[in-house]
This record gives sequence, C-alpha cells and structure tokens, in this order.
Amino acid sequence: MKIRDFLKSQLHHIAEEVKATLPDDISFDFRKHVLPLFFPFLAWKDELKNRDTLKADFMAGVIGAIIVLPQGIAFAMIAGLPPVYGLYTAMITPIVAGLFSSTRHAVSGPTAPISIVVFAAVSKLATEGSADYIDKVLFLTFMAGAIQLALGLGRMGRYISFVSNSVVVGFAAGAAVLTITNQMRGVLGIDISSRAAFLETWEQLLAHLNGINWAVFLVAAYTLIMAVLVRRYAPKMPHLLVGLACGTLLAWMMGGPAANIPFAAEILRQLPAPSIPGFTAGNFHSLLGEAFAIAILGIIQTVAVGRAIAVQSGQSIDGNQELIGQGLSNTVGSFFSCYAGSGSFTRSALNYEAGARTPMSAIFAALVLMVIVLLFAPYARFLPIPAFGGLILLIGWGLIDFKHIREIRRASKQDNLILGVTFFATLFAELQFAVYLGVLLSLFFFLKKTSRPNIAVMAPDSEHHRHQFINVIRKKVPECPQLKIIRIDGHLYFGAIDHIAAILRDMRKGPEKHLLIMANGVNYVDLDGAEWLAREAAYWRKKGGGLYIIRLKIIAQDVMKSGGFMDEIGNENFFVSKTDALTAIYKKLDRDSCRACPYRVFLECEIDPSLPAIGAPGARSGSVV
Repeated sequence: MKIRDFLKSQLHHIAEEVKATLPDDISFDFRKHVLPLFFPFLAWKDELKNRDTLKADFMAGVIGAIIVLPQGIAFAMIAGLPPVYGLYTAMITPIVAGLFSSTRHAVSGPTAPISIVVFAAVSKLATEGSADYIDKVLFLTFMAGAIQLALGLGRMGRYISFVSNSVVVGFAAGAAVLTITNQMRGVLGIDISSRAAFLETWEQLLAHLNGINWAVFLVAAYTLIMAVLVRRYAPKMPHLLVGLACGTLLAWMMGGPAANIPFAAEILRQLPAPSIPGFTAGNFHSLLGEAFAIAILGIIQTVAVGRAIAVQSGQSIDGNQELIGQGLSNTVGSFFSCYAGSGSFTRSALNYEAGARTPMSAIFAALVLMVIVLLFAPYARFLPIPAFGGLILLIGWGLIDFKHIREIRRASKQDNLILGVTFFATLFAELQFAVYLGVLLSLFFFLKKTSRPNIAVMAPDSEHHRHQFINVIRKKVPECPQLKIIRIDGHLYFGAIDHIAAILRDMRKGPEKHLLIMANGVNYVDLDGAEWLAREAAYWRKKGGGLYIIRLKIIAQDVMKSGGFMDEIGNENFFVSKTDALTAIYKKLDRDSCRACPYRVFLECEIDPSLPAIGAPGARSGSVV
C-alpha cells in the first residue's frame, strides 16, 4: 500500500510539473501529456495510421535488415560469439529500444566498440565461443542493462555530457586499431592465439609471415576492395552485402574448402530462444566492472548517435529516456540470447536517409531480419570467414573519426592529451580502464578549470563612464586607495575556495579597508563558499571597513540564506546594482583620505562638494602610475 501511495504521489508531482509547462490555451490530458513520458511509443503510435508513414517506415526497415545481416554476423565474430548471436541481438534489441527510447531515428543493436569490450572482458575468463563463454556474455549484458536502467530511473542522463567527445573519439580510434589487429590472423590465415595482447599479436604475426594462406588473404582483400568501390561509386547499394557476395563468389571459384578456406558454421532456422544469464556470485564479482564500462560506453555511443541525427531531424533527445530504453533492451535481450548492444551510427544514419519517420522502422528491420533468418539461415555455411574478416577491417577503419581528430588536434592541448591517453590506454590496458581513464582525465581538466575561477581587479573607466567598470590589467586606470573592487567569474565551491582565498590574501596587503565583489559571474555558492565569505567579511570589518557584494544571483543565495550567512555578513551589504553599492560605500570612506586623494575615481568623488578640486590647496596632485 505504501509503495502504491508513493507511486501515486510521484505521478501527481510529475503531472503538476507538466501542467506548469503547458500554454494556457492547451488543456491538460494525463494520457497525452504524462503517459508518453513513461511509454514513449504512445507519442508516435497514432502516426502509424497514416499509410504513407507506415510505408516509409517499412521500406527503411527492409533496407536496415539487409545492412544489419552481414554486420550482425561480423560483430558477433568480433565479440567471440557464434554468428547467430549477432543476428539475435539485431532482432530483439532494436524492438525494445525503439519502443522505449526518445529518439525516432537511432537504431540499436550490435556495434563494433561494444563487441570489442565484450570480447576483452570475457575472453580472459572462458574459451571463446564455448557454452561458459556465452553464459558469461549474457550475464554481462544483463548487468550492463541493469546499470543503464538504474541510471535512467535515477535521472542521471544529464551527466552523460560530462564524458567529453575526445574520450569517445580516442576510444573509438583505439578500438578500431584493436579490431583490425584481432582480425589480421583471420585475414592472413595465420594460426596465432586469440588471447594475445596488442603488441604480442603483431609480434606473432610478423614472426609467422611466411605462413600466410594466400587463398584466405585474397578472399579477404577482394571482399574489402569491392565493398570500398561500391561504397565510393554506388553509395545507394548495400556495400557490405555486395562485398560479401563478391568475396563468397571468389572463394568458391578458388576451390572453397579444398583451398583451405574456412567457411561459417550453419545457422539454424530459429528465432531467439529464451535464455537464462549466468546468475552466479563468481560472474557478478568478475564482470561487474566490465558491465559498468559497457553501460557507460553504450549510452555515450547511443546519445552521440541520437544527437548527430537530431541535428538533421530537429528532434530533441532525452538522455534519461535513452538510458531507460537501452537498459531495457539489454536486460530483456539477455533473456533472449542477445549480447550487449547500443545505438549504431551507420544504421541510424541510413535509417534517417531512407525516409524513416518513427521508431517503427527499426522494429520492421528486426521483423524482416527474422524472416530472412527463417528462410535463408542454412545457407550461411556457404559464406567464407575471410570475407567477413575483410568487412571487419573496413568497419574497423570506419571507427576512426579522422575529421574530429583533426579538429581536436587544432583546438585544444587538453583535449589532445585526453584523446591520446584514451587511445593508448585502449591499446595497452583493459578496455574498461581506458574508458574510466578518459572520463577521469576529462573531469580532472574540468575541475581544474572550475577550481581556478578568474578573479579580475576592476575600477571605473575614468575616461568614459565612471559607473562602467573595466579590468585594470587590460587598461591601466586609477584605483580607489580605500576600496578594492574585484569580479569573480566562477563558482564559489569547496574546490575553488583555496585558490580564491590565496589571491585575496595577497590583496589584503594593500591599504584598502573595503572590498567590493562583483558576483554576477557566480552561479553557485556551497557551504564552503558561504563560510569563506563570512570569514572574509569578518576580516574586512576588523580592518575597519567591510565586505560588499553586488548582483549575487538568487539561485546562488540558497545556502547563504538557509545557513544564516547573509545575516552574518549583513543583508545591507548585498546590492543589486553598482550605483546603489557605490552610493552606500562612499558614505563609509574616510574623508581625510578622500581629500588627500589625487584621483577622482568615482562619480561620487566628482560631485562631492566637500572635496577640494584636484590641484587646489589641501588636495595632493598626482598622475596615474
């Protein structure tokens, strides 16, 4: 009963928030405005009543099914799984993700980066392709999905943006090199260990170059070349499928198995069967870290794909809903022989270009793929494995985003470092460690920047408008000997206080007894920041002056009000404008010092009749130094 009441209260709260965002001329409808937040397919199901929309989605789905057929088999091979598991993932994952994701054009399923991480995570624990290996992969998929689902329900989607694009580009480039490296033994026909590390793999390849199977190499190379040519000169044709057909034809012309060319195992005519992931304590402890890495990498890739398509389609992407959609697709998929999937840029871009209008196109693609498998699965035994190796080389090369790498190299040294570290960590360390390292490095530079906010010393522009303050470093203007004015650009939080306090300690050495902080650039003040302001106010009062703050945003005053710090500093010392602040502060300045001052810094100085003119008896003459 308590759970039901809690859910009701949460729904009521969400409904009230939605009502507040609706224009006055639109009446609130719970089923129309609230339910689609939990079941996104309710927002587009009525569009399927339009025959043109349904036809467009179906045609896009047919094209998607043709494209994913060779991809699914190739990606499963990268993940160390039998080919059929890639097809199963391409059937179940896009259906669930399409129903519960926020994007209309992104298509989920097996992808190369996730496949690489799956292989790296499980190959060290079980023999590639074995029953134990498959069991662990399914459990890994369930755990990754559960983590994504928990993050989505916890509304953590907003923090996906903390993972910089440099991390994704660096990891993708490293994953591409690993993909190409892992496929070289199959492309060259050299028998070496599949568990060898990056450098070890190349050492073994170079040591066994005299053992190249030229028939295998020719099939792989021919497949690769034909796929590249079709993509270049006939971009509307499914280049991977055409390349696979050409490689298959060459393999049989060269003699097939008689020429020592390996062929794929037969795929049974059956749809994904229910499966139970290996729920054991051993699997949990050994795969939890990898599952978290896959969960993060998967949602980063999915959101990146969704945003890239949204630039063209103009639709908005909800990070939390994407987490929920991907989480559900992986958890449900793990019970139907699917391994971890995510959004695919290739299939998503093709889906949009093919004219898809709703996520039903991804569902159609999965259904058409099921029909293809039921009709043609046994013929997979005629497909040469080296041909898939050639396709995987092409897929791996496509993972390297040369355009963004060039942009990053030109734009930022920090992003260069993040990209390079993530790239080399991907090659020489555990893949999940590479993701974590890239994210931590991104956060390090972010925190480093926010922990050192800019503090500018300001003064009125005496040549133009005395109520317009300028940075004294950019333009040398006179400062008031009694009032130090600074502008803080950044958050007053625990990570930045030491830096700010150190700068203010140097400023205390001057003759000024008053400090004015221009706080319009401060968006957040935490407890440490509020305590520091209170201590600083106490110091300037003890010195005989005071601390004053201008334009501190209302949102930044929450902690200060609730903790009583505004009362401690003095509510009368908070101002909404420079004019009000200077008028109040000027009355507190020492008049004897003002009379001896060679400058008329403020407008109040010029119009004060009690002050002698500059150069008059009682006034000291001087020039700005």
